[in-house]
Amino acid sequence: MWDERYNTQQYAYGKQPNDFLAEHYKQLPKGNVISLAEGEGRNAVFLAKMGYSVTAVDGSKVGLEKAAKLAKEHSVNIELVHADLAKFDFEKEKWDAVVSIYCPLPSAVRSAVYKRAVKGLKLGGVFLLEAYTPEQVNYNTGGGPSVDTKTSKSDLQDDLAELSFVHLEELKREVFEGTYHTGLASVLQAIAKK
Repeated sequence: MWDERYNTQQYAYGKQPNDFLAEHYKQLPKGNVISLAEGEGRNAVFLAKMGYSVTAVDGSKVGLEKAAKLAKEHSVNIELVHADLAKFDFEKEKWDAVVSIYCPLPSAVRSAVYKRAVKGLKLGGVFLLEAYTPEQVNYNTGGGPSVDTKTSKSDLQDDLAELSFVHLEELKREVFEGTYHTGLASVLQAIAKK
């Protein structure tokens, strides 16, 4: 499905970074950042431009090819990893930050992935996330019809139980990210530290 979505000249979610990330990226320690379900590269390229060493992981080869093209357009380097997040090895204490922007995994998979990501964070490392809440299914402005791929505040507190939250908020906001994320949305925003 993702290869099909990304298989156009246009960037499905635009070329600009996610607003929440752009506003709060300075809270990420400089160093190695891993971006989950990175898609076409907009957030990874932004972070690379800000001086981070970025690894972009996605299950879509087409998305990653477009990410490489976007990185070239901006004269930055990002490491591209084609992998299924359900099986991805984060390694132990490798990352200074984990970024998860609209990573639509089924709840059981998401929980396991996030717990492994936490183990992959260095001490002092930061996990930054924006996700759709279960209420988003009522809005039809992105994220698809499945409640199971959405994240509630309590779900995230369980998934990131080993981290301390610096910011954790469910809110309604206007999202303008390409064709598929546009309009009023119900989102969860989080910044948590190890």
